[in-house]
Amino acid sequence: MYFKRLRDLREDNDYKQSKIAEYLGIAQTVYSRYERGYQTIPVEHLIKLSKLYQVSTDYLLGLTNSINNTD
Repeated sequence: MYFKRLRDLREDNDYKQSKIAEYLGIAQTVYSRYERGYQTIPVEHLIKLSKLYQVSTDYLLGLTNSINNTD
């Protein structure tokens, strides 16, 4: 599964992949694989990213177009 929203949110916030990887405690190459859908993203990383970007995990996963859980 390709997570276009991960890349879009990262770029919208002017973050580099290396900065997000550092935040998650992983290598930049691993984070790159998340964005491209070559590696499954662990739930704990998904949760951390949703908190960082202040969006729902459903939004990150492409299950909804609503950014937060209240809609």
